[in-house]
Amino acid sequence: MPHYFKLGQLPPKRHIQFRRPDGGLYAEEVFGTEGFVGPTSTLYHIHPPTQVTGWKTLYSTKPEYVETDVMRMRHARSAQMKPKGDPVTGRVVLFGNADCEMAVCVPARPMEYHYRNAMGDECIFVHFGRGTVWTSFGTLPFREKDYIIIPKGVTYRMEFESPARGSDEPRPRFLVIETANGSHIAPPPRYLSKQSAQLLEHAPFCERDFRLPELPLTFDQAGKFEVRIKARDRVHSYIYDHHPLDTVGWDGCYYPYIFNIDDFSPIVGKHHLPPPTHQTFEAHNFVICSFCPRPLDFHPQAIVVPYNHSNLDSDEVLYYVEGNYKARRGIEVASLTLHPQGIPHGPHPGTVEASIGATHTNELAVMCDTFRPLFPTKAALGIDDPKYPKSWHDHVPARDGQHAPDGSFLEARRGADAHVNGAGRSAANGRPARGVKPAKAGRAAKKRGAGSARAAGGDIDTWS
Repeated sequence: MPHYFKLGQLPPKRHIQFRRPDGGLYAEEVFGTEGFVGPTSTLYHIHPPTQVTGWKTLYSTKPEYVETDVMRMRHARSAQMKPKGDPVTGRVVLFGNADCEMAVCVPARPMEYHYRNAMGDECIFVHFGRGTVWTSFGTLPFREKDYIIIPKGVTYRMEFESPARGSDEPRPRFLVIETANGSHIAPPPRYLSKQSAQLLEHAPFCERDFRLPELPLTFDQAGKFEVRIKARDRVHSYIYDHHPLDTVGWDGCYYPYIFNIDDFSPIVGKHHLPPPTHQTFEAHNFVICSFCPRPLDFHPQAIVVPYNHSNLDSDEVLYYVEGNYKARRGIEVASLTLHPQGIPHGPHPGTVEASIGATHTNELAVMCDTFRPLFPTKAALGIDDPKYPKSWHDHVPARDGQHAPDGSFLEARRGADAHVNGAGRSAANGRPARGVKPAKAGRAAKKRGAGSARAAGGDIDTWS
């Protein structure tokens, strides 16, 4: 995060005496990147952060990729994943390469330690659940649909609130996109002023949209506190004799923050715009995009679903958050689809005609595009939908030269107007269109759980 911020108690100058109430010196820590020529923050601890004991290696974190010589479209149904571990040990890597790793976590128990990723930045997208991230930079309350950006080296503990007794709220669930090449996750440079690093007027978000660390900041406690550090493709355990979050103040341009996907302001156009329009973050060799509810293209003859495309330099992964995915057969909440570079992909047969006349979409998804091929893990194969690659081929002829899956072309065409008002009704007569179920508004997905989609009105797949 390139913007200067400060929190807590600070001396008037860096690298001068700053004393505790008992007369001892606070321990200054310069927390910097790129050999201290990149973004840096300076923290002041009650105790020296170097006082650790009991170091030991716990387990390997190196992903094992399989089918590295197989190139095909994939659909991983992560809604099937059972709760396991805590918000760190419960992470299951599904896809990755030398630049990034993508994992899904459905934690079964809370963290009983603090964690520090010394290998890369983390972008945590909270699908379900709310709580607090306790960090060495302060407190970050989080909620559903938050992107939590935790830079490399930040010590934290992620704590979810318990749902109310008798509640049918879904279990906590989140997606993690982690840098594996040491690069940092940040907003796209094209949206930043070269003179001030301020977000420009045409950016789809601004500084007011970011939630920064807040008080409480300092925990002055003695005892035995475990901090687990990810480094060298392993997690190592260290013991502090004081609470690791003992910072009394800090300032600088390197810190964790939160951005909610609902605060992304989509850019729309007369004709269909490409995925970079939806870019939210980037790191070296990959980008993260937010596909949010928005008006669709407004040319009188617009085709509002994507054109078939061959993104020859990128693998594309989509994580489906909420919406009605009828234009993508078999897709559900928490699905991940992988479309590899080298294979053209686009809308399913019949959905182009069905989309004509639609004016908006209410679907929500997170996309990660990489510039090197992605590989699946054994865990991804365990939730793989083997029918997905054939879903563009399984069709029957229909009129006008179009094709539709399962012969549903006519029903899809009759339901096109239903996508306009999001109510599942024909614009001509106000009655439910044939073959189209009325949509249900509200927090339907939350009420029904992670395995069903929130039918919020749009079922046009506008990013396939």
